[in-house]
Amino acid sequence: MPPSSPPSPCRILVVRNRYIGDTMLAVPFLRNLRRRFPRATIDVLCESGAAVLLADCPYADELLDWKRPARVGRVVWGSFANVRATARRLRLRGYDRVYLLKRSLSTALLAWLAGIPSRVGFRSFGACLLSRAVDVTPHRHQVELFLDLLRADGIEVDDGRNECWTTPDSLARADALLGGIAPDRPRVFLTLQSTDVDRLWPLERFARIVDWLVGERGCEVFLCGGPKDVAAHAELLGLVAASVRRHVHDHSAVLSLRDVGGLLARMQLCLGVDSGLNHIAAANGVPVVVLAGPTDPNRWHPWKTAGEVVKGEPTWAARLSRLWRGGGDLPWAPEPASMDRISVEAVMRAVERLLPGGSSAPRSAPPPLRVVDLRAGGHRYEVWESPRTTAAAAEPATNPLAHAH
Repeated sequence: MPPSSPPSPCRILVVRNRYIGDTMLAVPFLRNLRRRFPRATIDVLCESGAAVLLADCPYADELLDWKRPARVGRVVWGSFANVRATARRLRLRGYDRVYLLKRSLSTALLAWLAGIPSRVGFRSFGACLLSRAVDVTPHRHQVELFLDLLRADGIEVDDGRNECWTTPDSLARADALLGGIAPDRPRVFLTLQSTDVDRLWPLERFARIVDWLVGERGCEVFLCGGPKDVAAHAELLGLVAASVRRHVHDHSAVLSLRDVGGLLARMQLCLGVDSGLNHIAAANGVPVVVLAGPTDPNRWHPWKTAGEVVKGEPTWAARLSRLWRGGGDLPWAPEPASMDRISVEAVMRAVERLLPGGSSAPRSAPPPLRVVDLRAGGHRYEVWESPRTTAAAAEPATNPLAHAH
């Protein structure tokens, strides 16, 4: 018997992760939620970081920035005081349903302390505080896991396609940066860095890929990251041939996270480690080659776009363990593997499958974009803080990239 949906809520809260990848993959969830409840108020509570990606999302009424205490390792000191203070603010807003896209005890406790009667989340930490706990299917893609929360509430969902919104200003900035690039040269975006050091691929191998892309494939290569990525970008430039260097463009200093979608939309390929920027590219319909080691590509592979996963080979012990557990047939091995097990030649072959032709090939038109005119409609953004933190304004659009998880 299919689950029945509770009475239509008037005010809905969605709590999501702070990382870029999780945020982008939550867009299909927000669209389907809005489609089911077109007249409800839908607010999104965001941990600081990638909230700006939803600034132009038409499916959310308001973004609430959840300022968290500084982390020490995996321990959040002062977390309970922060959760309690935030819960008091939420209680005043009178939400009658909350969907928890983040699996953690603190988010479940937050929803319970806020007195929200209908609390839907995953069967994980703090599931006893939920009114409906949804099982987490192993190796299921993150988009489908988010949509499972709606399915559990008896809500029909669409094909789960993703979306990305780019403002006219962001497109203009990207086009200005690309103005001097020959239109017949394929454009490839590289993602070198991740918040998880185990996901990094040796820069020496990236340099070989860049030499090949420029020297043999006639490509222009683009980089864009946060302040912590600049050193790696500079090291890469020092490893490539001098004749190649002028075809590598680092726009980290001039583009914000809100603007990087415009640049990615103009690319013909995105190539790199498992990073949130890959999901922005995929949402724009750009083909993606992702290098996966410690993460499960069945859960994080490029969504609804042409894509290739180059997976490091797990150890024989890891493969044997999955066979023993009855893991079944999966497109990619889910076991963690070292990034050192990914060869340059394997990456080249993946690129060849998604980037046919050379510099003489005609450049395809960029995928269609959803353009939002911010002069029309109301786009509100509110910053909430713990009493332990100092006052801070919402992240301006000119800030560098946030964590690209």
